[in-house]
Amino acid sequence: MLELYNGFVAFYNEFVNHPDFWKYMSIPLVAAIVGWGTNWVAIQLTFYPIKFIGIPPYLGWQGIIPRKGRKMAAITVENTLDKISTMQEIFDQFEPEKIAHHVIKIADARIEEITDDVMSERNAVLWENLPNVLKNRAYARARRQLPQMLDNLIEDMQVNIEDLIDPKELIIRKLSEDKNLLNRVFWECGETEFKFVINSGFWFGGLFGIVQMFWWWFHQGWWVMPVFGLLVGTVTNWLALNLIFRPLNPLKIGPFVLQGLFLRRQNAVSEVFCRIVTSEILTIGHIMSEIFRGPRSDRAKAMLKRHMRPIIDGGVVKTVAQLTVGPEGFVELKRTIEEKTIEISLASFDDPVFTRERGKVVEKMFRERMQAMSAEEFQALLRPAFEEDEWILIALGGVLGLLAGIAQLLFMFTDAGV
Repeated sequence: MLELYNGFVAFYNEFVNHPDFWKYMSIPLVAAIVGWGTNWVAIQLTFYPIKFIGIPPYLGWQGIIPRKGRKMAAITVENTLDKISTMQEIFDQFEPEKIAHHVIKIADARIEEITDDVMSERNAVLWENLPNVLKNRAYARARRQLPQMLDNLIEDMQVNIEDLIDPKELIIRKLSEDKNLLNRVFWECGETEFKFVINSGFWFGGLFGIVQMFWWWFHQGWWVMPVFGLLVGTVTNWLALNLIFRPLNPLKIGPFVLQGLFLRRQNAVSEVFCRIVTSEILTIGHIMSEIFRGPRSDRAKAMLKRHMRPIIDGGVVKTVAQLTVGPEGFVELKRTIEEKTIEISLASFDDPVFTRERGKVVEKMFRERMQAMSAEEFQALLRPAFEEDEWILIALGGVLGLLAGIAQLLFMFTDAGV
């Protein structure tokens, strides 16, 4: 034991008094900086640039998430929304009767304005000269029948909502079209993990650097610095990425419980993800717009036309319309009224208070169900951001580490083993 102690003291004295002591001490520091730097670059290249920079298709770079936006969005949505809710449940949570009441309130205040606009557009002169008594009867009939028509329409939509809209396609399209929003979803959900990847590179790099320093003390070959630089750049990335998702389930070791960093934050991440989805993507306004303007809009318009027929074809409205635009213009007038009805209905959802109020209800349902997911299901939310071309990020870290090792050898240890 004494011999071992004396050997250590002798080594210590030789090491600290060596003329290149500070050069040796720089090795762990450089390794730590390389570890931090390569991980920082890897994260930046995951998100940026938003658009391809370089000479397409291969000589250049676009952030992994923006470049594979639709695929990334699809994987994330399919791995979460399918397990959270159906469109029927979402629409039920919006409380259709409140939607109808809100649209009626907005539309009722603009009945005269909308009617005047529609009729003036078809035959302004005749409409202006029509007796007020006929105009007022048309306004009154529309105002009287509108609430029941909208109630029936919304009720019909609720029953058939699964045929009117695909919420997954809506979210995927919104995210793939808005790459900044897609980046935000991944960054805000995984900010803690991304920062861990960057900062852990410093500490892992420093530990590798200590090993490298002593290896260099005993074996000064020209290959040591480049090889250790390669290992630092590669392994620090690999370790950090794995510690985010591993272990998958809590693993108790004595007083400590180990689990992947992202998985431990399931409740917090669920809050962020559900807030973004329900307040910026799956809003009542976007859903209604998708129903009447999206790829399945012909079904919703046919439904609207059916429910509006009693108002348009009935009594005084038809009579007034034929007096102003004639029988031939009546068909085109009905199309205009239907389009105006859609326009005013969608405009009613521009109300931020109503939109936020309805969104909070859906957000609560999403959050509770997402927080109840298993670890296997939950990791699928952020995992695509790392799995897509993960090998490129690790390899890039290795290349940068290799270059840093070569630079360190050339500029600091040019006389040793070269």
